[in-house]
Amino acid sequence: MEISPLFWLAFNGCVLALLLLDLLVFNRRAHVVSMREALGWSAFWIALSLSFNYLIYRWLGQAAALEFLTGYLIEKSLSVDNLFVFLLIFSYFKVPAQYQHKILFWGITGALVLRAGFILAGAALLARFHGLLYLLGAFLVYTGIKMATSGGEPEIDPDHNPVVQFLSRHLPITNRLHEGRFFVRLNGVLYATPLLVVLVMVETTDVVFAADSIPAILAVSRDTFIVYTSNVFALLGLRALYFALEGLMRLFHYLNYGLALILVFIGGKLLVSDLFHVGMGLSLGVVGVILAGSVVLSLLFPKKEAANE
Repeated sequence: MEISPLFWLAFNGCVLALLLLDLLVFNRRAHVVSMREALGWSAFWIALSLSFNYLIYRWLGQAAALEFLTGYLIEKSLSVDNLFVFLLIFSYFKVPAQYQHKILFWGITGALVLRAGFILAGAALLARFHGLLYLLGAFLVYTGIKMATSGGEPEIDPDHNPVVQFLSRHLPITNRLHEGRFFVRLNGVLYATPLLVVLVMVETTDVVFAADSIPAILAVSRDTFIVYTSNVFALLGLRALYFALEGLMRLFHYLNYGLALILVFIGGKLLVSDLFHVGMGLSLGVVGVILAGSVVLSLLFPKKEAANE
């Protein structure tokens, strides 16, 4: 669909205003985010996303609204894996709780910019080369199977992260946090702090996860507007979701299998798209049932470690 440049400008201006309001007003001072605060912000971002979804319904119709909601739900659910890895990164580097929000803010802001480029490039390629749909479908099926069979927790190894290696070779890094700053000047020399290394790890990790989530949403809709806005709203609430689920993420051990099944379903839908059409309403229902089922199974059959805790 054709969206006017004025709307794109207004939408991104609103997103920037929300980010600045978050950084400069509500979270101006570093502090530990409480569960109550995290749940409040999570509710706000979800309500804002659903309100925008209703606006799409009134403006562009039911089909576009279902595509947005499905894309939003897929990105939101796939982001749980991101959150778990963020938790491992913060634990590995022993990042104090009061600095975690700042790192997530800049990490997700950078992710918004990077993913916009991925979405524009991916949508343009799919519009030009129809055969890429089958490659995309096969990739999603492969990714889902790999996710389901890999098992275990992801490893955090900054020593083998090429971006972190580049940073350490070209910039001296201090071993102190220096009140949450990313850079500090000592004796006339500019040093990076460990928080910058953590931020780099968060950004590069998100790029890896984008390789799964962006194709998954492009498989739901090839409309750049729908894909971009659903991605933006899912990412905007990611910080609050992290702090709300920080203590619960380890309990949802079946969610990984649910996400894998969703990727296989979406990939299979693409592979048979020329032979059989799966309606967006059915797709949304399947995604919702799989997510709800994986959460319920996790609660009914907890891991022994989680049950002991």
